[in-house]
Amino acid sequence: MHVEDLLQLDSLDLNLLWGESALLAREVSGVTATDLGDPARFLQPGELVLSGLVWWTPGDGRAKVDRFVSALRSTGAAALFAGEETHGAVPEVLVESCREHRIALIAVPAHTTFRAITEAVYLRQWGDLSRRPTDHYALPENVRTELAGLLAGDAAPDALLDRAFAHLGGPACYLLTATGRVIARTPSAPFLSAQQAARDLAGAVGTSLRIDGDFGPYDSWHLHLRGAADAPPRVLHEIADVIAQYRHHADRRQAAWRRSADELMALVGAAQADSAALDSALHAAGLPASGPYRVVVASVDGDDSGRAIGALTEALRHFPTEPFAAGRLPGGEAAAVVYADPAAPAADGPAPPAPAGPDTSVLGAQAALTALSDLWPTLHACHSAAPLHAGISSLAATPDGLNSALSQARYALAAARADTPKAAGVTFVEDLTTLGTLLAGVPVEVRAAFSTRVLGPLARGGSTSHRMLLETLEVFLAQHGSWARTAETLHLHVNTVHYRIQRIEALTGRDLSRLDHKLDLHAALLCR
Repeated sequence: MHVEDLLQLDSLDLNLLWGESALLAREVSGVTATDLGDPARFLQPGELVLSGLVWWTPGDGRAKVDRFVSALRSTGAAALFAGEETHGAVPEVLVESCREHRIALIAVPAHTTFRAITEAVYLRQWGDLSRRPTDHYALPENVRTELAGLLAGDAAPDALLDRAFAHLGGPACYLLTATGRVIARTPSAPFLSAQQAARDLAGAVGTSLRIDGDFGPYDSWHLHLRGAADAPPRVLHEIADVIAQYRHHADRRQAAWRRSADELMALVGAAQADSAALDSALHAAGLPASGPYRVVVASVDGDDSGRAIGALTEALRHFPTEPFAAGRLPGGEAAAVVYADPAAPAADGPAPPAPAGPDTSVLGAQAALTALSDLWPTLHACHSAAPLHAGISSLAATPDGLNSALSQARYALAAARADTPKAAGVTFVEDLTTLGTLLAGVPVEVRAAFSTRVLGPLARGGSTSHRMLLETLEVFLAQHGSWARTAETLHLHVNTVHYRIQRIEALTGRDLSRLDHKLDLHAALLCR
């Protein structure tokens, strides 16, 4: 189908804001919905881009708009469909940018859902497929027709897999996430743990086809056959295309949930939020209006919050029975509010992935969050080049405590980054039980200033004598102020230790016979 075909559908009530005939005649390969400021890495040539313009505010400059539109141009997007619901109208600055970059721009009124546009595209594409020569496809025509009907009827992914593979004898097939979570499986597929599924994907066991999502590597899906020869490659690719269409539908249905989560995060991030507004936002996000809750903050180093939200959402979906809301904080950070049901049973580790039926396993939110530490390396392996960290607050008994819990989670996140700066890690605020772990959450600049001020000339460590004194101080404190043990450890005479400690006291202005001064110097050494 072509871009102009959608403009001819009266049911969508679309409005062309700018687009030349040649642009409107472009063939459409698919649909992607995004509200990232720079979605280039998630777009494919020929796709229609649906955006609610959440990434834009009236105070933003032209540069931000140009960045978004140029991403569409560089990836070969067919057109931009901009929703009017967020701002009441499509901003003129976006129209100008699309005209300059030659991207067709269509306004989507508030009463037209992105889901309706997505379904119109894929139903038209399936109609086009059915009119092509039958031998062009590996899937039988009757199967393609049934799958199109299932897609239009919002069938579950289990039903799609069952019908897609039935004519092949129903081989065992799974729809997995990148971390091994089972979204769906055919009736003949036995239970597969998330750990085993992740190992299969990492080890290229059997045959897998990847289906990308909106939030990067952490939320990709995989059509997975453990038997390498269970389906002809062309058939598998066509089935993967069907699942990709289902995913577009499912992601569109999640858009309202994500907007509700962002609204909740805006209130959680506010120092003083109206209680009624907070209760309403919790309800809209699918969370109980009474606690307890925990707040989780996540980061992917060197990236925007989009991938971090994808990572955090995927992680929490491994524990399906307790509600959560994941979105962006006002500063752009990725965060989630998780309901910690006090009545839920505890667990020692990650629960089995949710099977495709009513037998979903039960796992309490507190146990689920504890299990995040075990799951996090698997999540990090999806994009190991980028350090992935999370901080988790203590329990907030009521909604009014969410802002304080957010502060705790941010501090725990800073500690996680300091503990494993080049890898991945999860830190609970309850893990901060030593002076070292507590100081790890202090901003680097603050720690450096404190260390420099307390250690004085020793902080520079430029001379051999100063480095020697620093070593003596470290050993002296490690030996709890024992002159004899310090001398033994450093292979010195005890009088030499006395002399060095006197020099340290003179240079730092601290008295090492006093406990508080010892703590100051110990903290300063930890902050280096």
